[in-house]
Amino acid sequence: MRVLLTGGAGFIGSYLVESLLNDGHIVTVVDNLSTGSEDNIAHLMNFENFRFVQGDILDYKLMFKYVSECDCIYHLAAAVGVKYIIENHLDSLITNVRGTEIVLDLAHVFQKKVFLASSSEVYGKNGGSKSFKETDDRILGAVNISRWGYAFSKGFDEFLAVSYHRSKGLPVVIGRLFNICGPRQSPNYGMVIPRFVQQAIRNEPITVYGDGKQVRSFTYINDAIVAIKAVMDKKEAEGEVFNIGSCESITIGALALKIKALSNSSSQICFVPYSQAYENNFEDMFYRVPDTSKIENLIGSFSKLKLDEMIKEIVNHFRGN
Repeated sequence: MRVLLTGGAGFIGSYLVESLLNDGHIVTVVDNLSTGSEDNIAHLMNFENFRFVQGDILDYKLMFKYVSECDCIYHLAAAVGVKYIIENHLDSLITNVRGTEIVLDLAHVFQKKVFLASSSEVYGKNGGSKSFKETDDRILGAVNISRWGYAFSKGFDEFLAVSYHRSKGLPVVIGRLFNICGPRQSPNYGMVIPRFVQQAIRNEPITVYGDGKQVRSFTYINDAIVAIKAVMDKKEAEGEVFNIGSCESITIGALALKIKALSNSSSQICFVPYSQAYENNFEDMFYRVPDTSKIENLIGSFSKLKLDEMIKEIVNHFRGN
């Protein structure tokens, strides 16, 4: 198939490109390199079936050309990372909302199936310790807190995609991604594991934001790619939303200790107030772990690699570089 992949020079996108090429597909990537990097796809440039286009999903004419030529679309292009979103909140909103609108509009015009990458951020700051189901209500913060703008924008993307499916019959599948991690992930935009790993292997202080009691789950990149492709291949997944993540949870404080141990680091663990790490009125989520029963009922179990092995692979990657 001829696949169009937006955001294909990003961390997740580059792994998906590689997997699709290995499956024998013809892949075109559109990426403006705002958070992606050509280094992520440098090893793919010699593939005969691969084409990289440095361009913006907000460029309607450019997207018209490449959507018209493809058979299906994986739409991953978006603003990513808490740090990046807070520092670029207006651009993030425009990219996530207007960019997705352009992709879905053109997909409808040319009747192309779409995978829309959403985020666990849409669940907001729900309390308690219950794993999130796709049908759960959401609690989001005030509009003057930059962090929640991302959650609003990704939630709007989901509503827009479902509306295109219901009103116009557009075949679209939505995946809510939960902290996808692995080699090649940059620490520059607020991603916690690569940041902790880099600090640990340099024996620098490992900086935990807040009190470290926040609970998260982390999913290995190759497992996430398996799930993304599997739901995209299922007719019955069209118009549906799926959590894509691991049910193995850990507090951020315990994660810092684990990374320190697995990297044989002499780093100290330091706790940094949110006001120093981000902004004065920053709000966080206490618990963010998915219920994956819906996707597993459709495609089976996909989250294979445990957290310890994931961390070891990431440590080896950064040490090798």
